[in-house]
Amino acid sequence: MSFTGKYQLESQENFEPFMKALGIPDDLIQKGKDLKSISEIEEAGDNFKVTITTGSNVITNSFTIGQETELQSITGEKIKGVVHREGNKLKVSLKGIESTTELVDANTLVNTMTAGGNVYKRTSKRM
Repeated sequence: MSFTGKYQLESQENFEPFMKALGIPDDLIQKGKDLKSISEIEEAGDNFKVTITTGSNVITNSFTIGQETELQSITGEKIKGVVHREGNKLKVSLKGIESTTELVDANTLVNTMTAGGNVYKRTSKRM
């Protein structure tokens, strides 16, 4: 299955505790918790471009599977990492945050991030 497409956030679990654990200020957590982000993924072989738009905040990361690249994290920090593909899953570890993005079916994208025992899960549907 191809990841290519646009996905809108449908639900999220454990947003506030996860963001607090990352040191995100409370006012930004409150602003961000109800925003429905849109993820746009372009896949061409092992090359990916992922653009996540949340309100006025836009994060774009481009990477090639298995090659080190600089990725912008959820905190806005740029961190070097290597994205690996395991079937319908993309996995990367960025400075203590383990992220797995899985295409669970043709229309559902689940992103799970783990940091120090806190697990944040986002479920998005293809638009």
